[in-house]
Amino acid sequence: MGEESNQASLLSADSPFARLPDHLFIEIFIRVPIVEWGQLSCVNKYWANLFREDCLWHAALIRCFPLAGQGKRWPGPIPRGMSKRRFAALCMSKCIFPLDDELSEIVGHTCLFLKEQLEISTMPPPSGILHGTIIDQFIACGTSRDRAHELASLIWLAVIDNLEDTHQTFHLLKRLAFEGDVFLPYPYSRSYKVEWKIFERLFTDFRDCLRNADYYDLVACAKQKFQPIPATWLDC
Repeated sequence: MGEESNQASLLSADSPFARLPDHLFIEIFIRVPIVEWGQLSCVNKYWANLFREDCLWHAALIRCFPLAGQGKRWPGPIPRGMSKRRFAALCMSKCIFPLDDELSEIVGHTCLFLKEQLEISTMPPPSGILHGTIIDQFIACGTSRDRAHELASLIWLAVIDNLEDTHQTFHLLKRLAFEGDVFLPYPYSRSYKVEWKIFERLFTDFRDCLRNADYYDLVACAKQKFQPIPATWLDC
């Protein structure tokens, strides 16, 4: 009861803390661990509104990623978005495979883009279009063709590996596995490792979801793409 009473007193309209200006609240919030921001935004409507404002996310962006404050031209087909989007992109890049150069934010945005496009509830765009968009983004930002191909492969692997084990993910991976091979010139060709990861998840994480007909079709498709295929993918 004592703790609840202290919290109520702290948030009351008569409390000096409650009368702090917005910029001081923001300076306090961005110093709190990120994992607690969700709880802070649920305390009251005023704090929730602050977490919707771009000024808070801009301050968080500058504090957590100082180099992100440098204004740079953003070419390419994948949108950069406002401060909250940029913050999420940089956090994603830092968690998946951190880079210490200016590619970090580009990687984060392409990860967000690919993940969101693959998780569209209706039919997502063909993977060839998504892959080409990612390659074009890196090339537009001055990355070499070889580096663009390498980074696009890493992004596909990270996103596919982190998709939740849901019914929607199962149908998505099955569609990606059965997509017809369309010849595309380098660097627009999707890497061998990405193709392997799709089949690996289907045969390991979703084996129980496969009907007999689907299973044998996938095995036949895998044998065309990979030689040899792992024994763990087969019913032995």
